[in-house]
Amino acid sequence: MNIKITGSGSYIPNQIVTNLDFENHEFLNEDGTPFPYPNDVVAQKFKQITGIEERRYANSNLVTSDLAFFAAQKAIEDAKIDPETLDYIIFAHNFGNVKHRAIQADAVPSLAARVKQKLAIKNPKCVAYDILFGCPGWIEGVIQANAFIKAGMAKKCMVIGAETLSRVVDIHDRDSMIYSDGAGATIIEASNEEGGILAHASATFATNEADYLFFGNSYNKNLDEDVRYIKMYGRKIYEFALIEVPKAMKECLEESGVTISEVKKVLIHQANEKMDEAIIHRFFKLYNQNPPDGVMPMSIHKLGNSSVATVPTLYDLLIKNQIENQELNKGDVIIFASVGAGMNINAIVYRC
Repeated sequence: MNIKITGSGSYIPNQIVTNLDFENHEFLNEDGTPFPYPNDVVAQKFKQITGIEERRYANSNLVTSDLAFFAAQKAIEDAKIDPETLDYIIFAHNFGNVKHRAIQADAVPSLAARVKQKLAIKNPKCVAYDILFGCPGWIEGVIQANAFIKAGMAKKCMVIGAETLSRVVDIHDRDSMIYSDGAGATIIEASNEEGGILAHASATFATNEADYLFFGNSYNKNLDEDVRYIKMYGRKIYEFALIEVPKAMKECLEESGVTISEVKKVLIHQANEKMDEAIIHRFFKLYNQNPPDGVMPMSIHKLGNSSVATVPTLYDLLIKNQIENQELNKGDVIIFASVGAGMNINAIVYRC
C-alpha cells in the first residue's frame, strides 16, 4: 500500500503588499530607539537578504479558517472525492482565528471543526483537530495522516496549513515585512499507484532553542505592554537551520533508499531566500555535490512567509504548473522540508 497526495488546493489572498508599502512605518530597534537609516534603505537590505518583494494579506472580513476552507474546497475538487468519506481533517496553524484589528486569538472550537462545518460534512466519524507545530505544521500533519492510514485507522485524510500572520505582527519591527497570509490543503489517501511517501523524519530541539520564536512586546515602548506580537531571533534561527535541516533531510533520504541523484525538487519552507539557498547548498555538500539548477522552486518573492501555508501552497502551484520554469512529473522524487517554532524540523521524501 502506498500513501499519496491525491489532490491539492491553495488560497492566495488578493491584497498585495509591496515593500514600498512600508515606507511610512516607524521601524525601531528592540530597545525602542529609531533606525539610523531611512526606510528605503531598510527595504533594500530586506529584499537583498530575504528575496521578498511582495506579500499577501487576507481581506479584513476573512479569518484563518476561511482561507483554509477555500483551499480545502479546491483540494476536494482536485482529488474528486466525496468529503463525507474523509476520516480526518488535520489543520496546522499557530495563532487560531484573529479578526482584523483584534488582539485575541480564537481557537475554540478548533479551526479544523470550523472547516468541517463550512464543508457541510455530516459524518461524525470524520475527526477534525488542530496541531501547533510552528511552520513545519503541514508536513507534520501529513506525517500523522500517513501513520493513521498505515495503521488502518483511516483511508482518506485532509491536511491543511493556513495562517494570517499579518494580524500578529509588530508594525515597528522590521521582521514584520517577512510575514504574510495564505492557505494550502491536500488530500492524503492509500493508493495502488507507485510512489507516495517513502520516508519521513521529525525532531524538536527545545533545550536552548524553544524561545527562538516567541510572543513578545512591541518595540514601541508606548504601546500596551500586555499585547504581544510574533518575534524571532533571526540570526539564531539561521544558524540553527543551516546545521539541523540538512541533517534531517539526509537522514530522511537515506531511510527512503533513494539516491541524491534522483531528487528532482526540494520544497522547503519559504522563510528567507538566503537561508533556504544556504540550506540546500549545505544539504548537497553532504553528498559532495552542488545543487542542480532549479532544484528549489521559490514562491517567497511574491507571497512572503505564510508559515504553515508556504509548503502546501508551493506544492499546489508547482503541481499545477503555476511557477515559471518549474514542473513536476509523475515519478519525480521530491523532498518536503521545514523548520520553525519549537524549534521543530521535519522532512518527507515523496515520489510523485
